[in-house]
Amino acid sequence: MPVATVRGVHLNYEVLGDSGPWVALNPGGRRDISGVRPLGQQLAARGYRVLLHDRRNCGLSDVLIEGGEPEFQLWADDLHELLRQLDALPAIVGGSSSGCRTSLLTALRHPESVRALLLWRVTGGEFAAKRLAENYYGQYITLAKQGGMQAVCEGEHFAERIAANPPVRDYVLGLDVDRFISVMDNWQQYFLRDAELPVIGATEDDLRSIKVPTFIIPGNDWTHPRRIGENASRLIPDSELHILMPKDEEVELSEPWDGQAGELARLFADFLGRRVAQPV
Repeated sequence: MPVATVRGVHLNYEVLGDSGPWVALNPGGRRDISGVRPLGQQLAARGYRVLLHDRRNCGLSDVLIEGGEPEFQLWADDLHELLRQLDALPAIVGGSSSGCRTSLLTALRHPESVRALLLWRVTGGEFAAKRLAENYYGQYITLAKQGGMQAVCEGEHFAERIAANPPVRDYVLGLDVDRFISVMDNWQQYFLRDAELPVIGATEDDLRSIKVPTFIIPGNDWTHPRRIGENASRLIPDSELHILMPKDEEVELSEPWDGQAGELARLFADFLGRRVAQPV
């Protein structure tokens, strides 16, 4: 797969399709591009050119524990620069969960570069903020305090990154423990402070400022409550709401979404064909 140098990091990426309007898809959690490849393949088959990439600190891309901004803002700026390098701007941008945050922040920080938003499993609320802050950052702060950077390397996320990209091990072991804890704590605090916002990463005014056509499919679990997606749709002026999972499940994460690539592709292609960019 090709690799681009973007804002000081090497990002692994893939382009599906040879022509048509550009669509950038972002997976949830810290998943690699395989998390959205089935959806990307189906959109490419419908005439779109789809960009998938491993965000920094994910997949086969570089790990870089630096930055005073929230990690999802770093991801948004990386995506914008990668799209610019590929001459793919303006683009349709979409994602699930953390990929949804990346997409929203791309539209907010680079509004001229986004043609439309495709958002599913929107994240928000106190439970989500606390759970994700701990999963992404808090547990690794604890590991660093108890066992230094060796213990961090053995934690699930970093162990996976090292297995996929062995040089990451030397990078992580070379980090100053106190500096690592400081950066991770800073990123964690951004999540915790956003617990009362309509969605993690965006205020009501932010959402009202989005001018591009937006398609929203709410989630159905404690981390992605249906009400969060519904409220985001009310706040974003030019948005359409579609309920794919009608019942909220009493679980941290609902499982059926991995099997929904075909239905998501159908819904997104219908929306884009009506509102944004009909492939030739």
